[in-house]
Formats: sequence, structure tokens, C-alpha cells
Amino acid sequence: MMKMQTQISVRGLTVAYGDFVLFNKIDFDINKGDVFIIMGASGCGKSSLLRVLTGLVPAASGKVVIDGVDFTSASEQERNLLMQKCGILYQGGALFSSMTLAENIAMPLKQYTDYSDKLISELVSLKLALVGLTGFEDFYPSEISGGMKKRAGLARALALDPEIVYFDEPSAGLDPISSKMLDDLILDINQSLGTTIVVVTHELASIFAIGNNSIFLDANTKNILGRGNPKELLKNPPDEEIYKFLTRGAEKKNA
Repeated sequence: MMKMQTQISVRGLTVAYGDFVLFNKIDFDINKGDVFIIMGASGCGKSSLLRVLTGLVPAASGKVVIDGVDFTSASEQERNLLMQKCGILYQGGALFSSMTLAENIAMPLKQYTDYSDKLISELVSLKLALVGLTGFEDFYPSEISGGMKKRAGLARALALDPEIVYFDEPSAGLDPISSKMLDDLILDINQSLGTTIVVVTHELASIFAIGNNSIFLDANTKNILGRGNPKELLKNPPDEEIYKFLTRGAEKKNA
């Protein structure tokens, strides 16, 4: 059996806003090639954890180690190099409304590489093709649907061929069909490119469809109540709160 390689290691991580502690001294690992789900009820700190992992919010204490480098104490230069290995898809896609899709995707390539305009144009078309948006280079975000905006945002997140891609509630605001298409796309990218995927979500369909590893954050204990494959957590929930979360609405359907 192939040994898992840890890509992100979180140790003793505490996140607080003033005196209010979101979670306290949590530990977990994300393996290379995981589709890793950060889940839990509202207010447990899922999105705040993602912001710490991506360097947008400082931790109160503890560390995040990415590929052997302590991201939390790294120099600005080291952090920038690490972040070039990462892509982020925000909830709304975070596309610049005044730029075409091609211009949005070209932006990180122009900022972080010395590629020629011709090569950048080719890479932009390649990334759009990867997310099923061939021919939409000259469209503006206002001219496409919500699901297409998410896919365009993903194309931009993939512009620099990142080893890790972070997703913040990717299904938010999408209809079930668009959500399923995005889930399938996430799996395709993970399986074809070997990209490590980290997803904050509360959507059960997505959790079970794409996740092979996870943690469950709990607002009451301010810690992790369970970890592992979501399907295994459903079969053998280590805590009643996890069972309630993973079966919510089931009673109504069976009534």
C-alpha cells in the first residue's frame, strides 16, 4: 500500500478575534492528492480556518506547515513562493467585473511569470477549456451565469498550475445541476492533475460526492470532533453532533 505524503500539517492552531476563541489548539494533516473537506455547523470557524491556511488571517498561536515550510512564521518572500503553489476559488468567484474572462485569468500569469503575451493567451484558452468555457474568452462576468462564474474563477485559480487549490463554499448560490457539474469538475482536476483540494462546505451532496478526507469543527468544544472519510464518519460517527450534521433532513424524507 502506498504511503500517504503529508502536504499540509496543522499543529496547535488557535484562531481568535479578540477574546473570542473560534477554535483552540487543533491538529490535522492534509495528504497530497486529498479532496479534504472542512465541515461543521455555522459559526464553527470553517471559513476562518481557510483564511488562516491561505494567509489572509493570522493565527493566535500554532503553525501551518506546507511542504515542510512553516507558513505561519515564514518570511514574506517565502510566503509568496508558497502561495504561488496555491490557488483559491472564493464564494462568488471574485472575478474583476471590468475585465473579460481572458483578462481575469491572464492576470496572475502576467504578475508572476515572464511569459510572452502569445504563451499567456494560449494558457488562458487552455485553462478555460479545462473548465468547459472554450470560446468565452471575451465575455465579461456580467454576461455569464453563476455557475459559469464559478468555473471561470476556478480557471483563474488554476492559472499557475497550483499544487493545492482552496475552495470556499463552492456550491453557494448554485442550483443542484450547476453544483453537481462543479463537483465533477473538482474531481476531474484532482484525479487528472493530482491537485490537492481543500474545500469548506456544508453541502451534504458535495461532501459525500468528492471528499475522501475531512475534519468536523465544533463551535461548542472549539475543537475537532471527528476526522476521516465523510462516508466512514456517517457509518461510524464518533459524536452525536456529527451524525446530526451528516443526516440532517433524512428524517423528513423518510417520514
